[in-house]
Amino acid sequence: MNEWWENPEARPWVPPFRRHLVAQIQKRLESGLAPAVIVRGSRQIGKTTSIKQLIFDLLEKGIPPHHIFWVQFDEISELIQKENPILDLLSWYEKEILQERVNAIIRRGQKVYFFLDEIQNITNWAPQLKQILDTTGIRAIVTGSSALRIEKGRDSLAGRISTINAGLLSLTEIGTLRGKKSPPPFLPDNGISQLTQKDFWKNLINHGQQYRQYRDEVFSLFSQYGAYPIAHTSHTQRWEEIADQLNETIIQRVIQHDLRLGEKGRKRDAVLLEELFRMACRYAGQTPTIQTMLEELRTTLHANVGPQRVTNYLRFLNETLLVILIPPLEIRLKKKKSASKICIADHSLRASWLQEIIPLTGDSTSEAEASLAGHLAESIVGYTLSTIHGLDLSYYPQRNREPEVDFILTIGQQRIPLEVKYRNNIRKEDLQGIITFMDNKFNNAPFGIVITREDMEEPERNNILFLPLKTFLLLK
Repeated sequence: MNEWWENPEARPWVPPFRRHLVAQIQKRLESGLAPAVIVRGSRQIGKTTSIKQLIFDLLEKGIPPHHIFWVQFDEISELIQKENPILDLLSWYEKEILQERVNAIIRRGQKVYFFLDEIQNITNWAPQLKQILDTTGIRAIVTGSSALRIEKGRDSLAGRISTINAGLLSLTEIGTLRGKKSPPPFLPDNGISQLTQKDFWKNLINHGQQYRQYRDEVFSLFSQYGAYPIAHTSHTQRWEEIADQLNETIIQRVIQHDLRLGEKGRKRDAVLLEELFRMACRYAGQTPTIQTMLEELRTTLHANVGPQRVTNYLRFLNETLLVILIPPLEIRLKKKKSASKICIADHSLRASWLQEIIPLTGDSTSEAEASLAGHLAESIVGYTLSTIHGLDLSYYPQRNREPEVDFILTIGQQRIPLEVKYRNNIRKEDLQGIITFMDNKFNNAPFGIVITREDMEEPERNNILFLPLKTFLLLK
């Protein structure tokens, strides 16, 4: 993997297209605020490619080749069997490659980089990384495809890491990949406080108008192909071939490989996992109860599946970041059990797994298709918001006389309600949920946002903004 050790002129092969992720990691590394950067995101979104591009840049900048160590843990199964593989690797690296201690190099004013790819495959990775960061001056870049395993590790690494949530391709990245001159992401990588400012969202609306032609063209590509890199690097192929690739390299890989073995080596039911993912696709953007899912599973699988098992398996799918579960907002200590809202990583996964294409560009041929497009729009918004690091995201379930609100963005003491109304006309009653939430002073909601299908005139109420989905997706 580290061919530059033997040949100092060697460089990893990298494609010319670069995700915004590469610059984000570089910025975090150069800031020096934390010795390690953790990048988490689902499979096949370009994490490994971004790592290779970072290594390429470091070598081009003149970093000594022996000072860069890359390990891809999902390619070397033997390492996983060791008790402390990361510490063993570092010890081997110092002895055989550097032929001196890392700290001796650091004391000379030089840097050493440790790239740990798909680290979630190592059970106790966090304590080992913590020991390395506490005893050496090494710079570590860590990637992982499991939300829960990475999250657990972060707890013991507080103050030592900076986390980046890597989502799928943004509209600006799709445009660049398709050879278009793209504007920069509207939300810079420097915190989320500006999301509480109404002017920020108004400026985003104006930004969408400024780049209207670009936005509409790229959103059409997004609607047709989704946001996985493979769908846009292979866009000359037929959709059926792309769909087969998505199923094989992402969904089946996760179900058959990542989730197949549970704790203590117990095998999980792949058939149940597949059916639950199918249900997640069907209920994308919705909040089905566990009981509803149980009844459908029992009918489909002719098996007596229990509620706890379904809950656990949904959590497993959530770990892979293919499915995002948005929790209900719990305030005023009124705990009420409500189902989680299901969002999927990309509508292309739904299209490939269910073999059903639902257009997002207003080309629906029936009322049922239009309704599904609305649910998918809600799923897309939920997933996009979930990739904004540090944002507390929930939804407000219907309670007594208070209507449901699709999403609540909690930032500090403020809550921003956001509704998705993906249709041509927005009626007054469509705004009732968001208005009721804002009128309750306890919620501290200065304004609300309605995600629409097309550009629309501002509503009469001046603390509500109409934001088209295709403009919202220019955020990142």
